[in-house]
Amino acid sequence: MSSIPYPCDDSSSVPTSFLGLLLLHYSRSRCNSDSHVQSSSELLRDLANRELNAFLWLSLVVVTGLLLRKLFNLFSLWHRARNIPGPPCPSFYGHSKLISRENLTDVLSKSHEKYGPIVKLWLGPTQLLVSVKDPLLIQEMLIKAEDKLPFTGKAFRLAFGQSCLFAPSYEKVQKRRETLATELNERLLKTADLIPMNVTDFIVDKIENISAKGNIDCGLVSQHIAFTLMGATFFGDGFLACPKAAIYEELLMMIAKDACFWASYNVTPFWKQGFWRYQRLCTKLKCLTSDIAQHCRKSCKLFGQIDQNVHNESFNKEIKSAHCSQCCSDNEFGDYYFFRDLNDHQNAKEKEEPSGNIMRVMFHGCHTTAALISNILTRLVMHPEIQDKVYSEISMVGRNPSKYEQEDIYRMPLLLATIYESARLLPTGPMLQRCSLEHDLSLSTGVTIPAAAVLVVPVQLVQKDDSSWGSDASDFNPYRFLSNHAKESEEVTKSGFNLLELNDPNENAAFLPFGSGTRACVGQKFVIQVIATLLASLLNKYEIRPNSGSGDNSEPSLKNRLQSYPNSPILFVRRDQ
Repeated sequence: MSSIPYPCDDSSSVPTSFLGLLLLHYSRSRCNSDSHVQSSSELLRDLANRELNAFLWLSLVVVTGLLLRKLFNLFSLWHRARNIPGPPCPSFYGHSKLISRENLTDVLSKSHEKYGPIVKLWLGPTQLLVSVKDPLLIQEMLIKAEDKLPFTGKAFRLAFGQSCLFAPSYEKVQKRRETLATELNERLLKTADLIPMNVTDFIVDKIENISAKGNIDCGLVSQHIAFTLMGATFFGDGFLACPKAAIYEELLMMIAKDACFWASYNVTPFWKQGFWRYQRLCTKLKCLTSDIAQHCRKSCKLFGQIDQNVHNESFNKEIKSAHCSQCCSDNEFGDYYFFRDLNDHQNAKEKEEPSGNIMRVMFHGCHTTAALISNILTRLVMHPEIQDKVYSEISMVGRNPSKYEQEDIYRMPLLLATIYESARLLPTGPMLQRCSLEHDLSLSTGVTIPAAAVLVVPVQLVQKDDSSWGSDASDFNPYRFLSNHAKESEEVTKSGFNLLELNDPNENAAFLPFGSGTRACVGQKFVIQVIATLLASLLNKYEIRPNSGSGDNSEPSLKNRLQSYPNSPILFVRRDQ
């Protein structure tokens, strides 16, 4: 059989594949080995050039497609947001310059006055912010928008590790939130005393020790109280005797304070030494969390008081020993009673650190509780007449106590109203933030908000709005949460109890210090009752007064000073002196 002849010189046909090049090389080598021989390196070089060109063309097509897709999404976002009212954009970068010059709350206040209950602002060409001020629309939005933006949890993920309890997607946190809410509600039902006597005594002793040294910073003492309450709640009474508790509080607040700074980098700054020092502190905090959990499981009694004034030398020494000690494994947290059920719902596919749940819950609980306690103490100092009436109410209930402590709390409506009013006037954060990650959000007014837009509620504006709270919306008036069944609010029945009845603050859609909807605070009821119980014990023993040691001591001046500086020094004066 004769072989198929190959043309020796066919310049009109150029092979386009590796096989074609080999055939061409073979034919030329047979026809004229002297003039048409090519080395294998030349063939491979030619092949590499062709393959590189093909790869570059393919890359160009892919990149062009991605850019066109982003451009299409950008124009689609602009098109869908065109019907939402708001101030016109001064530039391609949106209202970023306007927000940088003014406070965001002030910008939203002016925008709502001009454009209505729903306004939009462009944080950039691709980032839309929509603010809702009408209480009914807020209620609807908070029910439908269940997610949070991913970047909101970046700071705490960097500080405390992975935790599905605070994931952006509501589907991932739903079971965890329900479990935590069930645990807290069961604690209210099963426990006769919301705050064990030893916890109250520990806080009182702490206040006595600080008072002996002079004035008390309202913010600092509120932080200590909140940390003690959260620690005793999550770790048990053994937390009070843990020698590392004070170190843990200082380190927790230090790490949380710096978390936002390191999370502000778009790319994790591995090249900075300060970042690695921060990471070492985070590791030490995890070790301390493990040590405290171990200590509280083994301890049933108080072994001594914790010194709150820790010197820097002892602080560094404790931190070093905590870092060098062997941390307990994350599996040990599964046996810890408070987080046992949380870990039962852990998704095996999620890389989650159980210690991250403890640290995050501790921080968020301390932060919000401390802010609320600080504001309550400030309001009681600014309004001594309310403090006197609350003390009278506590004394009346104390003369005829109930079997269960939480029942006594419900017999103190003015105390509870004072807590709610303090939370209304100064919420923990100025904004509630939500989003719908996958679907557009349609409101009853016909406005459609694009998916992934930042949805905010200006809480400070809503909770001081005259249309929702009356003409005295900016004033401290706890009686707005009370109903009077007598002719006068001061009338008292023969049994010695007043006829004031507490209204449910959540019936007013404009009451949002604890959020609303699917992402509302799961510990609202628990925290309110715990704080009320603690305040009843403190006010029964102490009168809280402003520090009048310097400056103008007139009543208007003191009120202005406390209003401007909520963490001003205060005094705890024993009533039996």
